[in-house]
Amino acid sequence: MRFDIAFIGFGTVGRGFADLLLEKRELLKEIGVEWKVVAISDIKGGSVLDPNGIDLAEAVRLADSGKGIEGIGGEKKGLGALETIRESGANFVVEVTWTNIRDGEPGYSHIRAALEMGKHVATTNKGPIALHYRELMRISAERGGRLRFEGTVLSGTPVFNLFDGPLSASRVTSIRGIVNGTTNLILSEMEKGRGYADVLKEAQRMGYAEADPTMDVEGWDAAAKAAILANHFFGADIKPENVVRKGISGLTLEEVTGAIRKGGRIKLLARAWRDERGEARAEVSPTWLPASDPLASIGGVSNALTFSTDTLGEVTIVGPGAGRRATGYALMADMISIARSLA
Repeated sequence: MRFDIAFIGFGTVGRGFADLLLEKRELLKEIGVEWKVVAISDIKGGSVLDPNGIDLAEAVRLADSGKGIEGIGGEKKGLGALETIRESGANFVVEVTWTNIRDGEPGYSHIRAALEMGKHVATTNKGPIALHYRELMRISAERGGRLRFEGTVLSGTPVFNLFDGPLSASRVTSIRGIVNGTTNLILSEMEKGRGYADVLKEAQRMGYAEADPTMDVEGWDAAAKAAILANHFFGADIKPENVVRKGISGLTLEEVTGAIRKGGRIKLLARAWRDERGEARAEVSPTWLPASDPLASIGGVSNALTFSTDTLGEVTIVGPGAGRRATGYALMADMISIARSLA
């Protein structure tokens, strides 16, 4: 399978994928995947389109140094993202723009436009998948372009590809897990006796938490991921605002350290399951876990999910929840998954 790739967004995640494309070109050939980058469009770095191929290594070098990518030449420059999708001739669009869980834009419009043209899409953008999952999957089925989104929940740690592959004959009955590294780091530090406000400030200094930490500490990021899990595994149509949600900002130091004294830990868990009526549900809340629970041992910025299945019982997956290389690998895994689905 040969992919002509258009990058929509060329920030940290996009460049992480680019690094891996360059590093693993020969390995990809061995498994039947070849590629050429024909377009890059980035709101800060500019845009370049060239059907003959773009020098990806030079594009990464320029972007990493803070320079615009338009200096590498190309047939067309200055196109917007939608123009790039429509004019590039790419058959594979990598959508890695910023996340917006209010309406999913601009990623939603990018993904929809690509799918309507029958292009394959891989994205790490939670917003469009959490808000428009059913619609985008319908367009994918109607127009023939595959849509993959491995990196939307656990970065590069396999979730969807795992159940599309080795565990495809397993039925998932419920999911629970730690899907936000920032809040897990805060809780891990509070266990040591440090106050919430102090730990949050340090997380902001270290770059783990934003200046406005609401998305993380109030559970919105986890709610978007819970919605994606419920929609994919249980056929739901749940939006982030429909997820029963409680964050960690109201937790006291006594509650967190008290959980340790009682032989467990408090973790911010995202959950998705079917209730007794067969209806899909999703929830995010601080939850006490006994020390024997695999999720209780997950510290720092690591993420984990426990799947209850009808074949293997509980399966727990642990891995990094962020990072240039890890999230870039999610896009590579999606590209390989698409290639294999078309073989």
